Amino acid sequence: MTAAAERDVVASDCPGVEERPFLARVRLRAQRRVLWMRSLWSEEESVSGLAISHAEVDRVLVCPDEMAARESEFYETKARELTARIREADDLDAKDPAWEWLRRQFGLTKHEADLLALCIAAEIDPPLRRVYAYLHDDATAGHVTPWLASSLFQWPPVVELGPLSALVRWHIAWPAATAVNPWAAIAPWVPDPHIVLWMTQGATLDPALGTAVHVLHADQSLGMMCLYPAQLDSVKQFVLALRDLAPVEINLVGAKGVGKRVLASQVAAALGRSLICADAALLLGGDVSFSLALERAIRAARLANLAGAFLYWQEAETANPKIWSAAFEYTPLVFLGSQVPLPRQAGNRAAQQSIALPPLTRSARIALWTRITGQPAPELIGSSLLDAANIVNAARLIPAGSGAVAGACNANHALEPSELFVTMPCPHTWDDLILPGTVRDHLLELERQVRLRWQVYEEWGFGRLRPLGRGITAMFAGPSGTGKTMAAQVLAGALGMKLYRVDLAGVINKYIGETEKRLRQVFDDCERANVILFFDEADALFGQRTQVKDAHDRFANIEIDYLLQRMEEFDGVAILATNRKGDLDKAFLRRIRFIVDFIPPGPAERLRVWQRALPVRSPAGEELLDNIDWEFLADKLNLTGADITAAALGAAFLARAEGTRIGMTHIMHAAHREIGKHGILLRSDGWGGK
Repeated sequence: MTAAAERDVVASDCPGVEERPFLARVRLRAQRRVLWMRSLWSEEESVSGLAISHAEVDRVLVCPDEMAARESEFYETKARELTARIREADDLDAKDPAWEWLRRQFGLTKHEADLLALCIAAEIDPPLRRVYAYLHDDATAGHVTPWLASSLFQWPPVVELGPLSALVRWHIAWPAATAVNPWAAIAPWVPDPHIVLWMTQGATLDPALGTAVHVLHADQSLGMMCLYPAQLDSVKQFVLALRDLAPVEINLVGAKGVGKRVLASQVAAALGRSLICADAALLLGGDVSFSLALERAIRAARLANLAGAFLYWQEAETANPKIWSAAFEYTPLVFLGSQVPLPRQAGNRAAQQSIALPPLTRSARIALWTRITGQPAPELIGSSLLDAANIVNAARLIPAGSGAVAGACNANHALEPSELFVTMPCPHTWDDLILPGTVRDHLLELERQVRLRWQVYEEWGFGRLRPLGRGITAMFAGPSGTGKTMAAQVLAGALGMKLYRVDLAGVINKYIGETEKRLRQVFDDCERANVILFFDEADALFGQRTQVKDAHDRFANIEIDYLLQRMEEFDGVAILATNRKGDLDKAFLRRIRFIVDFIPPGPAERLRVWQRALPVRSPAGEELLDNIDWEFLADKLNLTGADITAAALGAAFLARAEGTRIGMTHIMHAAHREIGKHGILLRSDGWGGK
């Protein structure tokens, strides 16, 4: 070919247009290859009627080494200007930060990088596909093939691009699905769309992963308050000691919102990395097939490698555990956030560490609130078992007032009613609760311990005396109607906590072994929610352990033993109400912090209850009572508080039906009804009681 012909091909470039070095390498090599092919075709005679000429057959049968030598000589002589420009493009490509980063992060060989460059070039400049077809000498072959890459980049005779190629393993590029033999030299190859985006538009997230991934940059993480300094240091030292020897897998265990993701990002930031956060429940859980889940796991790891970041999977327990064994080799460090420890899978050679994140201490909760808001923390922040997410959400509501903040904290504690427990209203205050002074003082002491427990346990260091659980358990013992349930409601209202009554019919299951599972669910749910757990008529569940006569007795004892253990480990507040304290197992009583004995009210307490139950005037100011003998009611009617309340309500209905004020006749009639419920009959009195 003449020098003029070479200049014509070179001039076909777009003058003045700057392009990426890898694209220039492809374009210049294609131009040079075109010159070589045209020189060969010009030497071949045209044979009419033959699709394949004699000269073409002879050329194909020439020794490959001889043909390669001729081609190289052609490039150094007749295409020397293009060859010089190609060398310049190669030098620039070797210095291209993005391209060099891609090759290094995924361990691409020179030949894999050449093939990938061809694939991406066709995506950037679609007309190049016609050039590829021309170079294939086949109008239908406008795609990338290993043969084309070998021809343009002058590969040695044997270059294998099989299923173990880094391109395929990392899903960077792969043979098209239409290929009959995907590993043939003429098999078409396609690049991954995200890799094309990354190389053309810079750092981007993988569209195939959607909104299930996001980035926490190192500067963001360093600006966050460290809630778990000891755990951060432990993980950091573990990673530094082992990451050059083996892949590292860190399992961060804790309830939702405790700060697992933040801790992972702070470890990454301490090591100079950002964090790619991926949602395992969305990408890997549910009905997702194993092959698709593995592909997504690899894509997430690839994204982390592209970003030079570590990878964090939240809700890792929702994925098939075999995923972690299959994907561990794709990333040097992966964080797996879960609510329960993940089991180790056979074949997983990663160095593993499991870190349990405890609930935030009172000082940490207060410090986090102050850090976020710049304001002193409300009492509810210090006294409630709020996690980091709860505190952040509550802080956002400061402009709406303290009521909105308190409502947000309580909403975070709320549990949906279920077959195991139901919500109880808490309309009463201490003024509504009329008890003997000693009982009232005992309840006030209980309230103070619940309110101040974290200061005493954490700030004064007395938590060492409660190694198993730091909850508070109380027993309210006494006859029905003496105020046990109301006392629980008053305590919950005073402490700003929700009150949940355990449905014993739902807990005590008739099938062997079910009770333990249901008790575990009750305690776990209520412990996380920081509510008061109220077992009414607890003697039905916590009575004397039975003598073993059959399998049912044996399982019953196992369940009670589990209950005793779980009570000791409980970090929440539990109140047990019973009418038969004497029937309870002594081993069980030893585990109760407070035992409050409720006794029937005396005359003074009965008087106050009657006067509180029977208001003198209606809310509109109407007189309601007519000559009530308060001393008689208090001295002569030996009723409990619940009986008095019921009698007062019954008397009100009787008086309203008659269109009169409430008098002693109405009260005594209603009181006789209440007394009769207990199987006691009284003689008629002067007010017409029956």
